[in-house]
Amino acid sequence: MAQKTSAKPRRGVKESIRKFFVSLKRAPQNIALVVLAAAFIVYSLNLTSIADTTAKVNLANMGQCEFAAMLFSILAFVCFLRAFPKRQKPSVAMIVLVFVMLAILIGVDVVYYSRIIQSVASGTVIDSKTAYIAIAQNVIVVHIVLVAATAVLLATLPLYSKVLKKINTSIDVEDNGELEAIDISGEE
Repeated sequence: MAQKTSAKPRRGVKESIRKFFVSLKRAPQNIALVVLAAAFIVYSLNLTSIADTTAKVNLANMGQCEFAAMLFSILAFVCFLRAFPKRQKPSVAMIVLVFVMLAILIGVDVVYYSRIIQSVASGTVIDSKTAYIAIAQNVIVVHIVLVAATAVLLATLPLYSKVLKKINTSIDVEDNGELEAIDISGEE
């Protein structure tokens, strides 16, 4: 016996994709928000390597950079959420604050990265016992890239929101052709 395949799963996938694009059309800033959340998650999940690197290398301002990165990651996330309230215009002051915090994040990451490079150049050996230094170095680079991507996505939000609005997400309704036969006037 041959099994019949149903069209319902395909319709479900199509409908979920359509709903996804409808939600993106309504809130295109969610793209930048997801990238910012990814930057925060990457940094947070690798905080042990970063803290161990700070303890091992122990150069000027490394602890403050680590603290500032966590603090401004959280604050940037909160300000981002406040910048785009539902059914209201975006708050320009909050958007400016988000950009300032993203710039601070990139700045402290660059300082931290330069301290790692300075330590390695002055003789800190990265071997199996200190592999966390290389991990921290890579995490900082990934964090810088994701934060910069968030800034670019936020700056270009008006451009790609117009492109998203052009995507057709309407549902085609079939016509049965009997609209003329229905009398809605109420006259007899």
